[in-house]
Amino acid sequence: MGIQDIIEGKKQWRAHMARVKALPPDYQIVYKEMQRYLFKVGPVDLTDGNLLSEMVDFFEEGVASGRGVLELIGDDVAAFCDDLIKDSRTYADIYQESINGKSGTAEK
Repeated sequence: MGIQDIIEGKKQWRAHMARVKALPPDYQIVYKEMQRYLFKVGPVDLTDGNLLSEMVDFFEEGVASGRGVLELIGDDVAAFCDDLIKDSRTYADIYQESINGKSGTAEK
């Protein structure tokens, strides 16, 4: 990865976060909780994919239609995130595999 790639990535991230900051406060809070959760246990390719941008798109549509953020995702942010990434390889999967490998079991 060259310096130009790094600079471009930072520009894109700043533009993304500017969109988040333009959301109403309740949407911002939920987005940040989702982001925190996904960075912790989310898909390995989270930063390479469009999941976070798609979430902002989804939230912007919710704002435009006058719906509250919890109307869109429900009361359980973690369950909503888990559903989003259910078919993706996650850091939690890698961690579980490393534990199973060390203990000699292959069960989940």
